[in-house]
Amino acid sequence: MLKKSLLAGIALSLGLSTAAMAGEYPEKTITIVVPSKAGGSTDRTARLFTELAEKNYDGFEFVIKNIPGSGGQKGFEAIARAKADGYTIGLNFTPQLVAHIVSKRAKYTLDSFHVMGNVAQDPGIVAVPKDSKIKNMGDLAAAAKAGALTVAVNGIGSDDFLAAKSFEAAAGVEFNLLPTKGSTEQKAGVLGGHVDAAFMNLSQMIKQHKAGDARIISLLTEERDSHLPDMATSKEQGFDVQMRATRGFIAPAGIDAAIQGQLDDMLTAIMASDEFKANAAKGNIFLLPQSGPDYLAYLKGLQADTQAVYDKAPW
Repeated sequence: MLKKSLLAGIALSLGLSTAAMAGEYPEKTITIVVPSKAGGSTDRTARLFTELAEKNYDGFEFVIKNIPGSGGQKGFEAIARAKADGYTIGLNFTPQLVAHIVSKRAKYTLDSFHVMGNVAQDPGIVAVPKDSKIKNMGDLAAAAKAGALTVAVNGIGSDDFLAAKSFEAAAGVEFNLLPTKGSTEQKAGVLGGHVDAAFMNLSQMIKQHKAGDARIISLLTEERDSHLPDMATSKEQGFDVQMRATRGFIAPAGIDAAIQGQLDDMLTAIMASDEFKANAAKGNIFLLPQSGPDYLAYLKGLQADTQAVYDKAPW
């Protein structure tokens, strides 16, 4: 069982019995802050984790606390200022986590967090309502030149926002960008025909695309994706716009090393389990496991890259 290997490893490294470790922590429910609305891909990632954690680890109970708003900023700040006692951890998503730092809006830095690890990646896409006359990226550019288009993105500084701004520059157009509080709002806008288009992520709309309830017109990746192999990339369509999101776990900095190590090892073990992989595949969550140190290095590099973009065109 996952729980036995985790506790045994921690006990061995600390010279403690597994019974002593289990008796000390946890003593109450652990809150997982999700910086977006319920029902979105980040929320679903958190719930997949809690389902297996509670199933496989005696004494562990979790509650999801959704704190949407400002492109994740409100939730990230809630994680950063939480008491470092092991009873609050959270999800992050990129590039928003670092974009808010770059834009000097954030009341945190990367040092405010312990980075537990990355779970998933999510290729960028462009989606339109099912009856839209926009069939491809060329049509999108032409429609934007002909008149104002309302285009939904997941908040200022999000991967969607940066991708939309990159397309504006590449196509020589300007959208009426509509920042939302998360993919749930974006999806509702597309499905209800309330927006002309949305820059989103593949996991958020692939099911609706395959059902014919909406249409994806482009992938924002360097190469085509195996989950939608017939969909052309934006680069193939003449616009070199690339973007993808990552989703991982973070905690407030300063948690006791033994407790934090237990949580980190739990995340690693769950991500490696066949059940988690199968559940993720069913939920269209595209896994990209990374250790805490590897993911922190990625975040630092992403912050530097985002800073370079911001310096040229602040938002």
